[in-house]
Amino acid sequence: MIFPQMDWFPLLNSLRVAIISTVVIFFSGIYAAWHIAKLPHLFKGILDVILTLPLVLPPTVVGFFLLKMLGPYSAIGSFLINTANTRLVMEWYSAIFASVVVAFPLMYRTARGAFESFDPDLQYAGQTLGMPNWKIFWKIVVPTCKQGILAGTVLAFARALGEYGATSMISGYTPGRTATISTTVYQLWRTGDDAQAYLWVLINIAISCVVLFAINSLEAKNSTKHPVRDLERS
Repeated sequence: MIFPQMDWFPLLNSLRVAIISTVVIFFSGIYAAWHIAKLPHLFKGILDVILTLPLVLPPTVVGFFLLKMLGPYSAIGSFLINTANTRLVMEWYSAIFASVVVAFPLMYRTARGAFESFDPDLQYAGQTLGMPNWKIFWKIVVPTCKQGILAGTVLAFARALGEYGATSMISGYTPGRTATISTTVYQLWRTGDDAQAYLWVLINIAISCVVLFAINSLEAKNSTKHPVRDLERS
């Protein structure tokens, strides 16, 4: 029996890291996308390069920069060690930093494309109803652009769940402490345990399929909703 002998910590840790990372990326990504989409072309281009750079850099390069920024000999890392006796690398939560950095561009780029295609007349309609800007954003803009936002959220979650390069550099691999599905698959392959490696790969694929099916169902359910009409009725 394979399942009773398995250590399920990599699965639980991967889900924990992916969920926390996705929540952070969701709010920061749509915030950045909404404000940058309205900037002049020059400033938008500069910020695009900065925010999208982790998407094209090798994960090991991202991990190297994170180690230099958060490691025990960096300004941030040494300050936390000396003041709070807390380190930011080689812990389970270190993978969150790596996942957020590498997956953020997916959420940002997808959401920004959705916001750029948003019809401003819907925003003006909300203003005529006396709605504050924050309510217009969450009640009109986000529901109208939900397909792009949901797509970005799914991509970010999948990327965070499967991140290996930067994660392995900043959090390492310690069974029962920092192991994730990706780092576990690599270690199993390196030691020649292909059977367990295949099992973890199938688990990762199954989770990704469940998430995609759930998002598709949610999109189908909400496809007939009209944000402005719903607001007028409320």
